[in-house]
This record gives sequence, C-alpha cells and structure tokens, in this order.
Amino acid sequence: MPTDGTSTETGDDLSREIEAILARFVRYHPDRIDLSLDRMYRLLDDLGNPQDALPPTIHIAGTNGKGSVSAFLAAALEVGGQTVSVYTSPHLIRFAERYHVAGAPLSDAALLALFEEVEALNAGKPATEFEITTAAAFLAMSRTLADYVILETGLGGRFDATNVVRQPAATVITRIGLDHMNFLGPDIESIAGEKAAIQKKGTPSILAPQEPGVVEVVTAAAEAIGAPLYRAGHEWDITPTDDGGGVYRRAETVWPLPPPGLPGRHQLDNAAAAAACHEICGFPGIARDAVAIGIRNVTWPGRMEWVQRGALADLLPQGWELWLDAAHNPQGAQALADAFRALNRRDPRPLHLVFAVLGDKDIPGFLVPFRGLVETATAVPIANEERASPVAELIREARQAGLDARGADSVPAAVASVTDEKGPARVLIAGSHLLIGAAMAANRQNGDAWLDQIDGGHYCAH
Repeated sequence: MPTDGTSTETGDDLSREIEAILARFVRYHPDRIDLSLDRMYRLLDDLGNPQDALPPTIHIAGTNGKGSVSAFLAAALEVGGQTVSVYTSPHLIRFAERYHVAGAPLSDAALLALFEEVEALNAGKPATEFEITTAAAFLAMSRTLADYVILETGLGGRFDATNVVRQPAATVITRIGLDHMNFLGPDIESIAGEKAAIQKKGTPSILAPQEPGVVEVVTAAAEAIGAPLYRAGHEWDITPTDDGGGVYRRAETVWPLPPPGLPGRHQLDNAAAAAACHEICGFPGIARDAVAIGIRNVTWPGRMEWVQRGALADLLPQGWELWLDAAHNPQGAQALADAFRALNRRDPRPLHLVFAVLGDKDIPGFLVPFRGLVETATAVPIANEERASPVAELIREARQAGLDARGADSVPAAVASVTDEKGPARVLIAGSHLLIGAAMAANRQNGDAWLDQIDGGHYCAH
C-alpha cells in the first residue's frame, strides 16, 4: 500500500479496511481505556521513537475546548506562513480526520498503510487502540516534518498516550470540568491534577479561564516541576468587547482580538488562550495580524456550526436554522446553552433540541442547562454504537430535567418531526461526536462539497 495516499481501492473499500484493522487493534488490549504509559513507550521504542523527532510541539489538555484551541493555534500559524501538523480526537465521520500532516489531510490510503506498518512492528503485543493510532500519528508527523505540531490529548493527561513528548514548546490547558470521572477522579480537583501533568519543566504553560480550585491545583503542579505558568485572570486576561471580540492583556502588552470565527462567548476564551500561547511563546514570524486573521477566519466543524445547506437543512421550512455542536458534558452544554441565549437576545426564535449521548456521560448534567431554553427535546439513537444511551432512558432523563421530551428513530426523522411547529425557529443537534458525525453524513448529498472542510482538514479560510 503506498504511503502517498494513492490507491486503486474505492473509498468504501478503504473505510472497511480501516474499520477491520481498528477492530483488530481492540483485540490486542480489549480495554477501550487503560491509562498507562508503559505500553506506549515500548511501542514507540519499537518504532524508533518518532516522538523524539518532531518539530516544536504544542501539547493541549482539558475537558472542553481542546479542539477549538488547536484550530485557533493552527489557523494563526498557517496565516503566518508556517506549516502545521495537528493530531486531534475524536473524529466526526472519517478516522483520518484526526491526522493533519504538514498542512495537508491524511488520506485513508496513507492512514491504512501507517496502521499496517505499526501493527506489524507491534507484533501482537498488548497496546490499546488509542496507543496504536497515536503512535501512527507520531510516525507520520516525524516523516513529513512541519514547522510546528499541535498535539491534543485523548483523555486526561498524566497517562495519556500523547504525553510522551519530552520537551514541548508549550503546553495549554483548556477549560476543565467533570467528565470521564471513572478514569480521572471523583471531583474537578482530581481531574485537574491529571490534566496538569502534561506540564514540563521549563516549558511555558498557558492556563485558560478556570474555576478557582482548578487554578490552585494547576499552579501547585507547575511550581512543583518548575514550569512557567501563565494563568487567565492572573498573568494574562481577556476582556470581552461589544462586537463579540475582546482585548487581550499581559503586562504592557495589549492585543485587540476580533470576534472569533467560532460563535459563542466560550470561544472567545478559547481564542484568547491561543493568542496567549502565541504572544507568550513568541513563535517566529507570527505577527499579531496573523493571530487576528486566524481567530476571525478559523473553521472547526461541529462546534456551534450553522448548517445552511444539505439534505437535513432542506427538511426545514424557509426561515428555519440548523445548528450542530458536539457538546456532551455539563460544562459544554452550559456554554452551548449560554451561546443560544445570547443569540436569542439578538434574534429570538424557538429552539428545538435533537440529542444523543453515550451512557457513561452525566445525562442530567447535560440536559439541565437547556431547561427554559428549548421548546422540545427529541432523543435519537446512535446507529451501531453499543455505548449509546437508549432512547427511552434519554426521554426519561429529559422529562426529569423539565424538558418536553420525545423520541425519534433517526436524526432526519427528529428534524422532520418539529417542522409542524410555527416558525421561524432553530433546530440544534447536540451531544456525542458520533451523533454529530451521523448528522453530517445524513446532511451530505451526492456530489455535495459541504464536508470538504472535514475531508480537506482546513483550519482557516485564508
């Protein structure tokens, strides 16, 4: 199989082969999540330690906002003329979305070749799926060097498979909340301690706005290892402006930031964290104008995204709007609900929620922020996903949260079911990344280029 992405196989053939090899990866270590770095270091040693050959790397951890901060950082670097490799997770439709190598998306053919190579070198030894797929990212990014690498943790930080880069150029910790508590700890302080462990001695650490308890934990962790820490509200700050942008300040530095290309007040905090990383680290050749252009023009699918065309959008009456967002935990849902309340102050319309989440999530915590905001809440299944919470359970939880809840067999059926309401109105599809990916796939029409930004992996429309 060639590694340049060329292949005589069809897209469907390649997708099936990738699904098959991912299924084999699970058999090497059947626990979906098993936090440890021992297997990862062994696997990387077998591969020649590609993580030690990467260009300057920005390592990002957090509960919410990792992907958005990655996108803001990459967009600014690209506007400044730099090439960027980005590794993120999870994906929305294609597994290859996770891999952006030296300014270009990785093709399914190239990804399959990498997987086959790593699998052969692993030789059946224990390794989780995420460890193997992360090792493939290191291999790809070490062979085709960019100017910078942006590396997003999968879960936690201390024992995450990405936490093997010895001396990153910077670390960024985005907003921390309650999620994956069965793996990271019972409270926000425990979770903060796990994520703070990506910090490294001598490496600048940028901390996005946080609850006070989180700031204390991250500060103590940084002091213990000698990591210079720059905290929102302390060493730097962001002040919102009436136009949706803000003013970033650190000591004598004052940067006006434009309204981010990703809507919502929470995205201003994410944009400011990215700006702080650029300003504090002083990446060569990246001027303020590049940061501003990147923030303004960034794209990141599935984050409060207004979908204006496609098969799903066409189900809605004239004047209706369709929105997608991958918020799936209480903090993310609260930020999303706040964003729609702000939108309603400018342009009030009824809002209908279509949702699905995985069974290990805090379902009441996800739903309560929408109380008093949405007219209806329609629960849907996630096809071929055994971890998805059953529709009947979602309906019960939604009603207990005070929502007018119902169920539908699919995303298109759910969207169509609310169109007899008086308009204009909005439909918000929110929850698991798997749900958002299914909605995007359902929205795509034959020959439609609507998802080119995913297939092309672009972070910024220059």
